[in-house]
Amino acid sequence: MVKQQKKNNRKKRSSKGFTANSAKARKINASTEYETCDEQLSPYGGLLAVIKFFDLVKFKEIFNYAYQRPSRRPKLGHYSMVVGILMLLFIGFNRLWHFTYLRLDAMLCGFFRLTRLPVASTFWRYMDSLGINQANSFLNIMSILRERVWQLCGIKYFRIRINIDTTVETLFGNQQGGRKGHNRKNRGKKGYRPVLCFIEETREYLMGKLRKGETISGKESATFIAKIKDHLPGCVQQVLVRADGEFLSWESVAAAIEAGFEFIIANKGCKPPFDSEGWYRPWKRKDIEYNSCIYKPMGWGIECRFVAMRIPKEKDKKPGQAIQCMLFEDDRYTYRIFCTNLSGKPHVIIDEYDKRADVENLVGEAKREGLDAIPSAKFKNNYAFFQVVMLAYNIWRYLKIMANNSIKKDRSDTIDSTSHGLKGIMDNTIRIARLKLLYIAAKVVRNSNVDKVKYSIHDARTPGMLNFFKFLDASRLKAKPWDDGSNWPYRFAIA
Repeated sequence: MVKQQKKNNRKKRSSKGFTANSAKARKINASTEYETCDEQLSPYGGLLAVIKFFDLVKFKEIFNYAYQRPSRRPKLGHYSMVVGILMLLFIGFNRLWHFTYLRLDAMLCGFFRLTRLPVASTFWRYMDSLGINQANSFLNIMSILRERVWQLCGIKYFRIRINIDTTVETLFGNQQGGRKGHNRKNRGKKGYRPVLCFIEETREYLMGKLRKGETISGKESATFIAKIKDHLPGCVQQVLVRADGEFLSWESVAAAIEAGFEFIIANKGCKPPFDSEGWYRPWKRKDIEYNSCIYKPMGWGIECRFVAMRIPKEKDKKPGQAIQCMLFEDDRYTYRIFCTNLSGKPHVIIDEYDKRADVENLVGEAKREGLDAIPSAKFKNNYAFFQVVMLAYNIWRYLKIMANNSIKKDRSDTIDSTSHGLKGIMDNTIRIARLKLLYIAAKVVRNSNVDKVKYSIHDARTPGMLNFFKFLDASRLKAKPWDDGSNWPYRFAIA
């Protein structure tokens, strides 16, 4: 039997490099031609996620219920004016005059159903009509919004940690309320000294206010701590308050005790007598020692517990130099003392307080988002703008939480999420999150009398963004937890 063989039986060489792309490479140089087009384009394609988020949480319903309207009556309505300023801050602009660059943006004009946005002075006149009453209503809006987002995302903390801190906003003009105070970067300059309060678990802004540029008093800090309970979600039953030494006073301690809060406040001015035999070292290889005592400072109503940590001072000794011993034992150590009502080992309590350090990053991020931009010479306008900035800050937090939940859903649906465009967004700052969620080119088209937003398939962020849109759309179609009579403990239900 004769077997027939092919004449050309040589093995083909397998290419070990990249396969050739069918798309032809572009050629752009100095002589490349250019022209205009009649299509509506927008660099802020991620604004569609914000629009879907507003519809998901029924933001307009929250606004109409909690917002206290000023005397000015804008033609577009109060909701459109406030949301316009929120969109400006969300995009990354923190000056009202920056509306000049957004008047013809396709996404914003489509959201407000306008061919072009009003001039910047229209928003400025509306901001000039806002005051302290509107600022307080923004806090109420944030409280309702927080509870709804927690319900949607399945967040139900029984115990939370709250970090309180103050910062400095330097003033370069004659704004009302400016005072000379503690300002390390601009010594001698006037400024504001706002106080901010953040939730450790979700890194969101809870409450705060703009203040004169003076150190906060004991009475003022006590009033601030007493108001924290009014803005907590209904599921929260236990609160740990952590604050620096600026808040230590009998008034603030008494307010925390009366509200039923646990607290750790850094010491400032008190000198508790610690037992010299009570110092101990939890780690043998470290020279750090801890102690605690019960002490009643002068003017305080009751005795409180103080915990301390002392660290030996390092001395740079040159070769051949004699050692100079300290006369008193306290001179050889650096002390860190805290007032608390927690029970437990001192080193455990101080380790718990040290986790508060992240609040400095949150305050710095909030200042970059617009707190440093003082829009007016009137204190009441700046007071309201402060809360608008923090509302935009919280909206970014909630979008990041929901984007992270969409990634988890993709993982549960056996979709490969290792190359997900939104991976790690919870750990990103808002500036980085804008690159993933907002600054995506989009084209607004109209076909069959229906407006559509199109994204490029050549953008690596498009698949992750579309999955996020599907997640938001699926959530919008479900029954809302605040409408179906769930067992979630409400505190800010809308009648």
